[in-house]
Amino acid sequence: MSSEVEQIAQRRAKLDEIVALGVVPYPNQFPRTATVSALVEAHGGKDGPSLEAERPQTAAAGRILSMRSFGKANFVVLSDGLQRIQVYVREDGLPPLDFKIFKLLDFGDQIGVEGRVFRTKTNELTIFASRVHFLSKCLVPLPEKWHGLTDVETRYRQRYLDLIVNPDSRKVFETRARAVASVRAFLTNRNFLEVETPMMQPIAGGALARPFTTHHNALDIPLYLRIAPELYLKRLTVGGIEKVFEINRNFRNEGISTQHNPEFTMLEFYEAYVDYQHLMRLTEEMLSTVAKDVTGGTDLAWGDATVSFAAPYRRLSLREAAADRATAQLGRPVTGMDLRDRAKAAEVAKALNLDVQKGHGAGKIATTIFESLWERDLVQPTFVFDFPTEVSPLSKQKVDDPDTVERFELYAGGFEIANGFSELNDPAEQRRRFDGQLKDRAAGDAEAHQMDEDYIRALEYGLPPTGGEGIGIDRLVMLLTNSPSIRDVILFPLMRPLSSPQ
Repeated sequence: MSSEVEQIAQRRAKLDEIVALGVVPYPNQFPRTATVSALVEAHGGKDGPSLEAERPQTAAAGRILSMRSFGKANFVVLSDGLQRIQVYVREDGLPPLDFKIFKLLDFGDQIGVEGRVFRTKTNELTIFASRVHFLSKCLVPLPEKWHGLTDVETRYRQRYLDLIVNPDSRKVFETRARAVASVRAFLTNRNFLEVETPMMQPIAGGALARPFTTHHNALDIPLYLRIAPELYLKRLTVGGIEKVFEINRNFRNEGISTQHNPEFTMLEFYEAYVDYQHLMRLTEEMLSTVAKDVTGGTDLAWGDATVSFAAPYRRLSLREAAADRATAQLGRPVTGMDLRDRAKAAEVAKALNLDVQKGHGAGKIATTIFESLWERDLVQPTFVFDFPTEVSPLSKQKVDDPDTVERFELYAGGFEIANGFSELNDPAEQRRRFDGQLKDRAAGDAEAHQMDEDYIRALEYGLPPTGGEGIGIDRLVMLLTNSPSIRDVILFPLMRPLSSPQ
């Protein structure tokens, strides 16, 4: 029999003994007068004589994180998940039943404690227990050490266990909550209206991605889990909501990596009468504000580097930057004009050992070259702007360059965290773009955009000049918390079933 199996058996036996004492094993409530955190905040700055004079009484509850005995003196450390406080237990200080309960407790159990707050001879803030209440038995033993849970698979699969034993994990998700609150406040303070759009959609639109599919039985129609809320939000702008945003869950049937989870959180916002240049300035202001709100400054530790969210951010033209890096890599001149020619762009890609699919035009190839040569090096916040029209079916073209759209992506930490553009509002051009995407789908591109007749109809009612942007909340939180994997900042990331072959 393994050690863990033996411990579980012993803990179950102790629970049976507690029940045999007439104790309710899973009580409905425990009336606390203060949390452990509140006790530490209220009394942590007081010395022993002050507490002795005041003799504050409390009823607190939490999880046992350690237990030790010194003769008649027994000590446990109690935690509410944020702070810890010591509890001093003596047999002559408790009712007989309470001490019997105490002797049957284990590391990890949930208990309630009544008593007075004082400081021990070693100056430890402590509750002198006058009552001990059993609240719940931890039947499975926790890792013995405070930082004992290091296996990442276990941390992701059993987040509850991770939160119990790794205080840094909880701090990550507190930071995430503050970041979302800061983003929301930034936009609402600028008169953006927060809305909710459908998560099940008849057309998977607003992005180039493979969707998850489902079926509605009553209507007998196929539906798609949302890959982006974009087309719905722009419908609202058509309807007169000039500033609108949504912090939404998106679902994309794609691979899993340190930067990708099939279910993720995205901020999308749209503002009428502005273009992508305005969005870049607004993004600099937003992210610097969020960084200050969450961390107290704009400089963030990122691995061995420091990422600064202080404005202004670097700007790179996609084709020119790709040509410059290709020139350096190949040791021969490559120009931005070369990357506008399909044959020349394909030849450059081949020389760089990059795969080019038959249906890819010059724009798609140029984008692939840029991503392969630049992405990892973009650690400091960098706007990459002026994308090829081919890879941007919803973006407005530049007036003097129809092969280029007014679009940017923001990179930081070596990956993309935002995508924004001047919105295409010409319904005839939008139809041509959708038709081009349909040809790509027919050629086998599962991520190509579908036709959306109702969205085109909405554009025919008149979408004003509009700028729109999406910011990946998960990736932003990775940067704010120095977390190397997106799974570190998602409470319950998608995992391969344990029974599945590796």
